[in-house]
Amino acid sequence: MNIDPKLPEWGTSIFTIMSRMAVEHNAINLAQGFPDWNCDDELLELVHHFQKKGFNQYAPMQGVPNLREAISQKIKKLYGRFYDIENEITVTAGATQALYTAITSVVKSGDEVIVFEPAYDSYIPDILSNGGVPVYIPLNPEDYSYNWELVKQKISKRTKAIIINSPHNPTGSLITLDDIKELEKITKGTEILIVSDEVYEHITFDGKKHVSLASSEELAKRTFVISSFGKTYHTTGWKMGYCAAPEALTKEFRMMHQFIVFSVNTPIQYAYAEFMKQEDRYLSLGKFYELKRNVFLSEIQKSQLKADQPPAEKFKIRKCSGTYFQLLDYSDVSSKSDMEIAEYLTKEIGVAVIPLSPFYEDRKSRSLIRICFAKSDEVLKEAARKLSAL
Repeated sequence: MNIDPKLPEWGTSIFTIMSRMAVEHNAINLAQGFPDWNCDDELLELVHHFQKKGFNQYAPMQGVPNLREAISQKIKKLYGRFYDIENEITVTAGATQALYTAITSVVKSGDEVIVFEPAYDSYIPDILSNGGVPVYIPLNPEDYSYNWELVKQKISKRTKAIIINSPHNPTGSLITLDDIKELEKITKGTEILIVSDEVYEHITFDGKKHVSLASSEELAKRTFVISSFGKTYHTTGWKMGYCAAPEALTKEFRMMHQFIVFSVNTPIQYAYAEFMKQEDRYLSLGKFYELKRNVFLSEIQKSQLKADQPPAEKFKIRKCSGTYFQLLDYSDVSSKSDMEIAEYLTKEIGVAVIPLSPFYEDRKSRSLIRICFAKSDEVLKEAARKLSAL
């Protein structure tokens, strides 16, 4: 058969490749972003409860009302924006599906979509598969902040959307109130839409707060706000997220959603709705992961010193203000590409990591690797010890 591929340059994702390599070489997996502990027993019992009560058939296409109401209340309390549960909130099969659905619902052939690099790996395929044209804008390499002057230069009459990701995967940077103001100025009076990937909204550090695009009067009316239950409740395998957007955008979103997945897991929706009543479960998440980050950084610095190597001769630690990912700069110890280093660390050192180059269109190495610190303290300490053998 002669098949003309829609994504001819795309193969298996780097996350799948590195996780498979971790299994093959019995390496500690700090590559793929998932916790190595189970979710809360109470949440498991709630799922079982609703299964036994008979909530096992199709949920409403837009999501069960209880969960949409809980989402609406959370967003109103945290970000001051009310979303109507009937017309503005949709429960999805994970944030990745929500991202694909949002992009598919508005991007047509020839439309340009601004993407900031390094970029999560699903954005570009989503754009290309809909005939869109990615417009790449690098974040400032020193601190991964936004270059709004460059954004202004790149906007054209064909600009359909801008994708924002904060807290940012893979860098851990955060969008600021100043960024919000700049984005408001840039988009005001235009038809430009925004897809805001906020799946790590509850994971911020050092006293910093997540700034949702829902909090902006100007931006909320043009934005798909997307988040994830998996990141919040340590249930990445349950694949459930949501999209909050104004009615006109939600109408287009649901038009595609109903044919992509129709509806998502019914008993889990009811369980999340009940569990969300315990606000501390997500409000305390940032402090929980901040301690994880600190354990890893402390251990890797101590391990380097024990080896009579100043930290600068091993890894330079990039600032991480959110998510559960940390970037390490290895340029002082090796001139190898990040792909070569990732393979070496997995096979020879016993720790699987993610190279940063797949997050860029040019695929060039920048001597940076990403590790996931959503692991037990014991695993983080052992991984830090092993990494310091580089």
